[in-house]
Amino acid sequence: MIPPLISIVIPCYNHGIYIDEAIKSVEEYKNNDYEIIIINDGSTDSFTNIRLEELKSKGYNVIFQTNQGLGKTRNNGIKIAKGKYILPLDSDNKIKPEFIIKAIDVLENNSSISIVYSDKHIFGNYNDLIKVGEFNLSFLLNENYIDACAIFRKKVWNDIGGYDETMILGWEDWDFWLSAIEKDFLFYYIPEPLYYYRVLENSMIRQLINNPNISSLLNYIYKKHISLLLKEYRRVNSALTNNLTLRKYENQHSLRTSLKFLKRWILNIKKINSTL
Repeated sequence: MIPPLISIVIPCYNHGIYIDEAIKSVEEYKNNDYEIIIINDGSTDSFTNIRLEELKSKGYNVIFQTNQGLGKTRNNGIKIAKGKYILPLDSDNKIKPEFIIKAIDVLENNSSISIVYSDKHIFGNYNDLIKVGEFNLSFLLNENYIDACAIFRKKVWNDIGGYDETMILGWEDWDFWLSAIEKDFLFYYIPEPLYYYRVLENSMIRQLINNPNISSLLNYIYKKHISLLLKEYRRVNSALTNNLTLRKYENQHSLRTSLKFLKRWILNIKKINSTL
């Protein structure tokens, strides 16, 4: 059999009420060069478990596992994915079929491009259109402005080593993008809203923002990618000079959030060196 060109990996945890919408949005892509992999990440909701069993009985590729978190669940799905390209799709979100068509066209005709993302529709508790914008490393270091719902070469995942499975609180997709940049993979932006991002009262992003451990998570990300942060700061400002330079820029710079970490990191290094 000819392997699929793209694998759509859908983790599902207690979102069985939305899973049919996610699947339908993919199936509106009329080519038959794709596969759907659904992973039930230890759902505790009976409706979700029943619905996923029904989907499995209908021939859908549904994997059942104990709860392992979003990063590991995506990894488990991508490990068995046969596609040249990967689309992570959360079970409460949807895509337009044009997303797959346009992203694959970019990737097939531009060997230098590895990751394709787009604008998005917000729906659910409120409706909005988010223009994500062209790739900007300073912006990405400052905040995770590129959603996980992007189409990328499986090689990206292979070379990075997958999503960081220790990041159970969230932002594993942010870390994944920063790791991709460190491996010199290039992004491509399609300035059209090609997927739908559902916002709920108990959505993961809301839980993350309200999590008291968010500071430690930020520290983890910036420590892990400190070389990338330093490189970008030097590029933007010509040279990393001293603490005064950091104070001057931290409230107006596109790196302002990460600069605060960088300043603390430099001060800590100076403190350690002074004791040696």
